[in-house]
Formats: sequence, structure tokens, C-alpha cells
Amino acid sequence: MSAAPIPNTGTATPITVTHTHGERIRVAAAGTDLLSYVYAPDPVAFESRKPYVHPLRTLAGNLVSGYRPHDHRWHKGLQMTASHLSGQNFWGGNSYVHGEGYLPLHERVGSMRHDGFDAFDVSDDRLAFTEALTWVENGGAEWARERRTVAVHAVDAEAGAYAIDWSLHLTNIRGEALHFGSPTTAGREMAGYTGLHWRGPRDFTGGQVLTPAGPGTDEETMGTPAAEQPWLALVGAHDDVDAQSTLVFAHAPENIEAVHASHWFVRSEPVPTVAFSWAFFEEFALEPGDSFAYRYRVVVADGAWEPDRIEAHLKSLAW
Repeated sequence: MSAAPIPNTGTATPITVTHTHGERIRVAAAGTDLLSYVYAPDPVAFESRKPYVHPLRTLAGNLVSGYRPHDHRWHKGLQMTASHLSGQNFWGGNSYVHGEGYLPLHERVGSMRHDGFDAFDVSDDRLAFTEALTWVENGGAEWARERRTVAVHAVDAEAGAYAIDWSLHLTNIRGEALHFGSPTTAGREMAGYTGLHWRGPRDFTGGQVLTPAGPGTDEETMGTPAAEQPWLALVGAHDDVDAQSTLVFAHAPENIEAVHASHWFVRSEPVPTVAFSWAFFEEFALEPGDSFAYRYRVVVADGAWEPDRIEAHLKSLAW
């Protein structure tokens, strides 16, 4: 399925969408392939098969996602994860076991199965699709149904930025409670990664972390509550080209009152990574038949943006 660009009547830049059925969705604008949403099953089960966004590029064409880096092969651009879920690992790779460290427990690694698209809408300047997925534990039991919506919009060539909105509505179909946690809830201090996760390219290592309060460090930002800092950003400098890029990660307003409080997981070193963690310090339970929902926004921008510019841009985008 593809949509040719239509002349723009406003400030938005037109996009082109190409859908290779059963494999991936590509979005291009202003002569650049911006992203691919890949939903074909991965070949390696240990990496936790699930959809992901990679490559992810700015409008200038600079790469702002990492894929299967040698330090964490299961890190794949932008993807939904659950690092600790009732003894299973929907993050991928080694599992943290308190007192023993990270172990290659293949029997713990689950997957997120693509079941189809409930909606797929393309206009001249926006893509929005709703995907049905099933979370499957390693033994094949179906634990949760997810309804995921992804939208690519607000493509602005003049500003050098565009937005990706990612929402999920997850329902427990297991028959007993699902317990969501993280390595920190399992005993590892300040390692509360889980939820929607971005892995940056290696040249973003040592990038500048920004919050509404201004520039910060990994230590200052790690574990801070979304209720106090509804967005954070990472600014990185690229190899090969004389350019910088900014990735902004923002919570939707209703996330503050969601089923469980969210906290930020952020590292610029030793690897660039950000996660909207929904279970950083404490586990929470989802009872049989119950659901929860979160909405997130990622702004991909050319250049090194300052906090004031980030605030103004986020305010200009309606939820």
C-alpha cells in the first residue's frame, strides 16, 4: 500500500507511505526515508520477537536509532518492551536475577505477536494505524492482548522536525494477575528499564540530557518521576557529518493519572538509551480482564534544541 505526496495546503510537509505487507511500513518526506515500522517476526527468539522502528532518521537524513548493537543485540530502535513480567522477559536477551546478575535464560524470553491492523489511515501529511498484538510467554501461552496506535505527523521541513505518537491499551487475558516490574524491582539499583524504549546510535554516546529544568546528567535524571518532568530530551552529535540531532520523549497528560506512576530511565553513557518506565521502583499488578493504557510522543528534530524551543514545540502540538 502506498500513498503519493499531495500538495500541502498548510505548514505541514507531505509524506509518502509504503506498506510492504507482512513485513514493514516505511514513511518518507522531503526526500528522506524517515522511518520503518517493522512487524515481521525476528529470526532470533532470544531477542524477544516484537515490532520495532528502525531505521529512524531526521528530516536531514541523519540516523537516530541503533539496531542490534554488539553490547545488546536485542536493542532495536524504538520498541515496546516489558523487562520483568510475571517471571518472563519481553525485553529480550539476558534476564536479571538478584544475586546472580544477568543470565541467558532462554526459557524466560517471550514475544509480541502481530495479529493484524484494525485501522490504517494515510492522508497527505499523516499516517495513523492501529495494530492488534498478542503477548505470548515462552511456552506459548497467550498472556495479554494489545491494541497499539502509532501516528507519524507534524512533519515540518522548515522546523526540521516531526512527531511519532505511540499509544497502547493492554488487557490481561492470562487468567491470573500479571505483575509488571523491572531489574530494579528485582533488586538491581537504578536499573528500572521497561516500557517504550529507544536505543540511540553509538555516536549519541555522551550526548546532552535535557529536561524542563534545563541541562542535566544521567545521574540527576535517572528515576525522576514523569509527574515532575513530563518530557526529556537527548541531544547527540553525529559521526561522518557536521550535524547534531535532538530526540524529545514526552508523556501524554493523562499518563500522570495512569494505572501506575511512570519514571524516566535515561543513559547517555555507556550506551544512549531512554525508556518510559512504568514500573521503575515498584511492581504493579494487572488483574485478569483488566486493562491499562499509556500514550507517548517522540519528536525527532535536526539540530541541538534548547529547552525553551522544546517546550514551545511541544505546546504547539495538540494531543
